[in-house]
Amino acid sequence: MRGVETVLFLVVIATVVATFAVRLRVPAPSLLVVAGVVVGLLPGVPAITVTPDVISLIVLPPLLFAAGEELPWRDLRAVGRPVATLAVGLVLLSAAAVVGVAVAVTPMPVGMAFVLGAILASTDPVAVTALARRLALPPRVQALIQAESLFNDATSLLLFRVALFMVVAGGAVSWGRTAGEFALLAGGGLIVGVLIAAGAFVIRRRTEDPVLEAVVSLVTPYAAYVLAESVGGSGVTAVVVASVLLGTQAERLTTARIRIQVGAVYETVVFLLESVVFALIGLQLPALVRRVAGSSPWWLLQALALAVTLVLVRLVLVFVLSALRQRRNGQPVSWQVPAVVSWAGARGVVPLAAALSLPVVALDGSLLPARDLVLLLTSAVIVITLVVQGFTLAPLVRRSGIALDPADIRQEQNRARLRLAEAGLSHLEHLAETESAPAFVLDQLRSSWRARIDRIRLDEDTEPTDTTRYDLYRTLRRETLDIEAAELTRLFDLGTITDTTRRRIQRLLDLEHAGLGDDEQP
Repeated sequence: MRGVETVLFLVVIATVVATFAVRLRVPAPSLLVVAGVVVGLLPGVPAITVTPDVISLIVLPPLLFAAGEELPWRDLRAVGRPVATLAVGLVLLSAAAVVGVAVAVTPMPVGMAFVLGAILASTDPVAVTALARRLALPPRVQALIQAESLFNDATSLLLFRVALFMVVAGGAVSWGRTAGEFALLAGGGLIVGVLIAAGAFVIRRRTEDPVLEAVVSLVTPYAAYVLAESVGGSGVTAVVVASVLLGTQAERLTTARIRIQVGAVYETVVFLLESVVFALIGLQLPALVRRVAGSSPWWLLQALALAVTLVLVRLVLVFVLSALRQRRNGQPVSWQVPAVVSWAGARGVVPLAAALSLPVVALDGSLLPARDLVLLLTSAVIVITLVVQGFTLAPLVRRSGIALDPADIRQEQNRARLRLAEAGLSHLEHLAETESAPAFVLDQLRSSWRARIDRIRLDEDTEPTDTTRYDLYRTLRRETLDIEAAELTRLFDLGTITDTTRRRIQRLLDLEHAGLGDDEQP
């Protein structure tokens, strides 16, 4: 298939499957992977070859950026110590365990087993964020899962480069060289991320055009990734650092109108890229199986052994660390949080990008041994973790009882909205006392704010299951807005107003209509 046809084919499949995932209330990444495998097995479907640049340069930066922006700085600081332990210690243990299992159950040489261990050692931020986004996890648990997946890549990338150097160049490992490369990877990525975030902040603060703002927002992760890689740093680290820093300044960057438009653009881009890349992971697996199965017929059992090993190592370390922390704090040892954290360690886009970047030949001109087997086992482990852990993570969260109660979330939102509305009304009262604005304007505003406070208090006093008043309020407002929209169309048809006026007023009506979302309260 040609490039354009392939992209359109993937977009169509991904959009249809993602729509069904929403209706079936199942994680879209898991269903997309399954759909990709099924489509790839159909007769007549051409093989789709994925190049490293497609994943690492086109797909990965914006998805990492979106995941980093969702991570609150306050929660990140609260989980800094366990994140550091998991991002280094767990990655090293996972890599070592994969090496041992790979040497024992596969025909690949020890050097390629090290490469495979480095590839599969870290969890994937794109997959983890996509799976966790739909779960009502406590803030610190959510931050721990996402932050670990975002920051463990520096360790795994270092291991990958060292292992690849041993295999490709046939060189011995130098501890001084390894330490210097780690410093360049982490430090270079950190510095580039800070510089790109600062530059983007300056530009976006001075931009008032929504289109330019969207362009700058989309270009930022690519600039961070490419610049970091060009100086020998970690592009993944640079994108993550830039996204976390800019995420903390989101309210200061632009106006509310621009934030709404840029947010809509970025949500569309993230949806398309996530959908396409997870479908692509499933689609390429059957082609890899056809290419490798003859030389390695036991690949499925080998992939299952590797996936089980990764899960067990993660379970043991997370439970041990959690038990030690709970005992040190005088708390009873519990299984709920460590079980969820352990089971959220899916693999995905980053391991796939690393596997695809493997060279075909070594420096001496010989073919890289077991390259196709490494790529097949990596893809198979990714599919297994996304399907098994993806489909069972939500039931585990419900069984553990750590998910936030929708009623508690609603009460917290209502309390926050009430505090905001009271602060606004207090400001209006101050303006009235100091006669800083015309009385008739202040009277109208105070009346509107008092009505808002009354509605919020009504929400607090109403049971969550009693939605009659909510529905009636939204229904009447929607009907009123529809009447206004119909009158706007009539005025345009009569030639009373121009098309520019019609579009501007229609946008205002659309924004008001959007504020009455199905799941939102008045």
